[in-house]
Amino acid sequence: MLAAFTFNTAENLPIGLLDLMSHSLRVSLSAVGLLVTGYGVTVAVASLPLAHALRAVPRRHVLTGLLAALVVSSLVAAVATSYWLLLGARVLTALAQALFWAVMGPVAVGLFAPEVRGRVVGALSVAGSLALVLGVPAGTWLGRQRGWPVPVASLAVPGLVCLVTIAVLLPTSRPDDEPAAYGSSPDVRRFGTVLAAGLLSATGAFAGYTYLVTFLDDVSGFAPGTVSALLAAFGIACLAGVSVTAALLDRFPHAALPTAVATQTLGMLGLYAAGDRQVMAVVCLVLTGGALGPVFMTAQNAMLHWAPGRTDLALAANSGAYNAGIAAGAALGGLVLPHAGARGTFLAGGLLTAGACAVLLVGGRLSGGAGATRKRADQNPSRPTERGRYGRPGAGGP
Repeated sequence: MLAAFTFNTAENLPIGLLDLMSHSLRVSLSAVGLLVTGYGVTVAVASLPLAHALRAVPRRHVLTGLLAALVVSSLVAAVATSYWLLLGARVLTALAQALFWAVMGPVAVGLFAPEVRGRVVGALSVAGSLALVLGVPAGTWLGRQRGWPVPVASLAVPGLVCLVTIAVLLPTSRPDDEPAAYGSSPDVRRFGTVLAAGLLSATGAFAGYTYLVTFLDDVSGFAPGTVSALLAAFGIACLAGVSVTAALLDRFPHAALPTAVATQTLGMLGLYAAGDRQVMAVVCLVLTGGALGPVFMTAQNAMLHWAPGRTDLALAANSGAYNAGIAAGAALGGLVLPHAGARGTFLAGGLLTAGACAVLLVGGRLSGGAGATRKRADQNPSRPTERGRYGRPGAGGP
């Protein structure tokens, strides 16, 4: 949980320090903004290739290496005197985070009984969400008091604590022997459905969220001071949504993702339709924030169930798709903004998220039929199954 908190804080910390970094390094704000955008693109591109390349390395070694990269990159970034050195340090952190989420999920849930694995995924997601509610605001305050290198360097401390803890306490074992190395209910169709829905919902969410401040200013008419409070409320709603969903995830694992995506759709389309009324804008803002975190969390949990092969590769694919959606959503919103204004970005985002709902609905129905066919095949002893051939479900997958 501490590692998840630290990585997510490292990813988003420059958002609150853009002006300080720009002035210190003598580059434009847009160039410093690339430190955030390029980070997401790196995670999107590198997640699956890195997970595949290191699939045979014991997880304890991988995690200690990733945390070592986080510690080193944080210290290098803090002493960087040029923009390019800082950008290089950020790329190193992004490469480490790209693999972190793919590896940490199976390792963490594998330490617990299957019936409580949803709560473990939820705990990791709560820690990640705390980065936006606590880590980034605290780092922003510290940076404005002591200079931006101080909060950047301070991330090396929790990173080092995690590194030592995992190096000392986590057992060394072959990745294939981890309890959660393979999906508990392998299903290629459901895997593809979740991947597509996650990509669409992330694209939709960030088409609007990227321009949320502009929306609250221009459409809802909130004062600048109120906008800051509403952004805090958005982060708190995200944390609350993750916490509530985590508590219910083991009881309703299949309904969690459609519910989160449907809530996001309602919030975004509500902002488009009624965002000029301040009370409705606040209600829809809370709905959108309350769904944003749970969408990714429930998709990660679904991957642990339906991964057709190794869960680390499935989680890497999901993380890559989600980060690709973030980049695509920000780009889409930028295209829509000049023509339809901030309100139009939420319409475009809401329609894409509604498309994710449709994908889940259609994919669920198709997979239900496939599941029934597979069940009948399993009851026919003349037809070999994946478990019969390979000794565990999904072992013959990629």
